[in-house]
Amino acid sequence: MHAAAELGIADLLAEGAKSSDELARATGAHPQALHRLLRALAAMEVLAEGGGRFSLTPIGEEMRSERQAGSARFYGYETNWLAWGSLLHSILTGERAFDHVHGMRNWDYYRQHPDAAARFDAAMRAMTSGLAPAIARAYDFSRFAVVVDVGGGDGTLLAEIVRAHPKVRGVLFDRPDVVKRASQPSLEKVGGNFLERVPDGGDAYLMKSIIHDWADDEAVHILRKCREVMQPGAMLLLIERVLPARATPEDLETFLADINMLAGPGGRERTEAEFRELLAAGGFRLERVVPTGTFMSVLESAPAI
Repeated sequence: MHAAAELGIADLLAEGAKSSDELARATGAHPQALHRLLRALAAMEVLAEGGGRFSLTPIGEEMRSERQAGSARFYGYETNWLAWGSLLHSILTGERAFDHVHGMRNWDYYRQHPDAAARFDAAMRAMTSGLAPAIARAYDFSRFAVVVDVGGGDGTLLAEIVRAHPKVRGVLFDRPDVVKRASQPSLEKVGGNFLERVPDGGDAYLMKSIIHDWADDEAVHILRKCREVMQPGAMLLLIERVLPARATPEDLETFLADINMLAGPGGRERTEAEFRELLAAGGFRLERVVPTGTFMSVLESAPAI
């Protein structure tokens, strides 16, 4: 999938079926090697093969550049590939394989390597854009005047929330270098470090796929930073995967995501009980878990008295 995304195969097939030779000429790939890749993608039901030509399936449509190609280009990139290749180091030590391979934490690496940062941004944008409409529909954000998206990246989710609920004022908060790359005109942008302080004045503090990036002690620290600035009546909204109590084949992707957290940023996916305990340590009371119709849920929490 990564190789196909790097070559832009789905974009080349967007207007209709092509032969492997046509695709080889368009991409500069070795004809026979590319044909073998295309056959494998057909076996994966990403492509369909017929009459010596290849076309997109519904899965393949999702691999176009404006959809999920960014995810494949990020996760198969050498930065992550090498970290996963050292997974055993994480299993033996409990340490981040990413740091073991690259000599620094992933956030620091992205600051120093713009291409890797751009791939990360594209992957987060691709994944979030597929989830954002469902999240905006599933939870009533309209009851909040100001929503602060803590660690909100390029603002894809918050912009969708503001679009769906026009009376909401959206404040996008992330590292200055990240906010600088954001291009959402409907949002107020604030640069900073949520390990030090988050903006005050929010009626809701939103964090999507943030807490899962961090180990428990670090996550509690972030939660407490939010708690410090929250006024009475403000709510904390975590948008995260919620692990089932036991593993099943249907939940394979979720449990692999947990391993990805181990090898990469060093965080973890958590069960509802684990979230409840973590939130309590951070000064919050978990009120309810709201399903969104996706693999993500909204964990609504209030400041503990």
